[in-house]
Amino acid sequence: MKNTIEIECPPEILMGLHLDAQRFAELVKLQSATALFRDGKLSSGMAARWCSVPRVHFLLQAMQSGAKLLDNTDDDFVRETALL
Repeated sequence: MKNTIEIECPPEILMGLHLDAQRFAELVKLQSATALFRDGKLSSGMAARWCSVPRVHFLLQAMQSGAKLLDNTDDDFVRETALL
């Protein structure tokens, strides 16, 4: 099931960003997915699927925007090494 959310956007914003409505929607989706991932509310896999990009691609973009992949806690270490 696919849900669509409509957001009002003045044309000045699109013009100022040099984006059409489709590219702006993709930007908003990526920024939202990254913020939700950063806040721990969305997994990287789910965020990547939502943005239709490979997980590694999403993680690289998220890290470039300041998201941390690990908090360097003992739980993070156990979880990540269990995957090896």
